[in-house]
Amino acid sequence: MTARRIFLPPSLVGEGRAELTAEARHHLVDVLRLAEGDAIEVFDGRGGAWDARLLPGLAAVSLGRRRDAGRPGVDVRLLVALAKGEKMDLVVQKTTELGVAAILPFEAERSVVRLDLERGEERARRWRRIAGEAARQCGRADVPEVAAPASLAAAIAAVPPGFALHLLHVGAGGAPAAAYRSPPEGHAIIVGPEGGLGEVEVAACLAAGARIASLGPRTLRAETAAIVAVALVQARHGDLAGAFLDPPPRRP
Repeated sequence: MTARRIFLPPSLVGEGRAELTAEARHHLVDVLRLAEGDAIEVFDGRGGAWDARLLPGLAAVSLGRRRDAGRPGVDVRLLVALAKGEKMDLVVQKTTELGVAAILPFEAERSVVRLDLERGEERARRWRRIAGEAARQCGRADVPEVAAPASLAAAIAAVPPGFALHLLHVGAGGAPAAAYRSPPEGHAIIVGPEGGLGEVEVAACLAAGARIASLGPRTLRAETAAIVAVALVQARHGDLAGAFLDPPPRRP
């Protein structure tokens, strides 16, 4: 994987050429100290990637042939209750690295963070930048969708039909991604705030078809639970399956 890779939205990618955003130019020129003619990789957030070179003026790049860089092996959607700034940033960054397809923040009954429409859109733009940077760093050619904060009902309604819906709830159920009678189209994981979801919220999740799942005997912070749950689903159904090497033999 090359560190010389940048995310450019499809609107800036043309036939044989792409314009650089201010952020991409800063990364390439000011941070990496690249110059005209230097080779980089461009990805468009939708699974496409190109070998590219910086053009004179350092405001654009020439593009080779587009290649399909693939997507994570399973479609995982994360419905996560709003958390304080750095905690939410961490969830977006790490679940992007783990291959989540979409992040849908919601305001829960016990959420400490409350955002009006304007502030919610502002935070969503920040999270999208974090997701784009995390995708660049980890080698993904796609960038997960990050929705603006909404209600729990709206977040559940945004889950596509045919998805397995998992509600993390302390002390109940089995592991996420439990076996279904037929393979689901994808997996959607609901993670509440530190105090958990209220009774009415839990009932709404169950009415929507969610199965209650637990992450074991330890009480995890909400941000930890979100990251672990995505990793477990990827390990069972996605591109982390079989990723661990056999442990080395023990020394006598």
